[in-house]
Parts: sequence; C-alpha cells; structure tokens
Amino acid sequence: MATDPISISCDDCSLQATQACEDCLVSFLLGPDDRAEAVIVDVVEARAMKMLERAGLLPSIRFERRVG
Repeated sequence: MATDPISISCDDCSLQATQACEDCLVSFLLGPDDRAEAVIVDVVEARAMKMLERAGLLPSIRFERRVG
C-alpha cells in the first residue's frame, strides 16, 4: 500500500483554465487565490476525501496530469 503523500498542482493539470476547474476538489480547496501552489494529502486523507465525494459532500478531483 502506498504511503507517500499525493501532490496535485493545477499547473500540472491538462484541464487547467477549463470549465472542469469550477467543479474540482483542488479548486475548492485552494480557493480563488492564484498564488496557491498545490494540494498535498496523505493516503488516509485521500481515502477520507473519496468517501466524502461518494457521499456527495465534496466535489470530485478532476485532475488529469499533463503529458509531455
């Protein structure tokens, strides 16, 4: 089981500046401040967020890593 933290940066997302950002958990957590750099969560936190997402209490992570 992986235990390394997960780092998600909007700058690494292929959906950055698209309509997908409006309903993304990362945008929700970072807020409107463009200076925020990344969301870093550990595996336990990621599991908890997934459970809250499934219950309809959080938006989904819409992150898709840029290729190239």
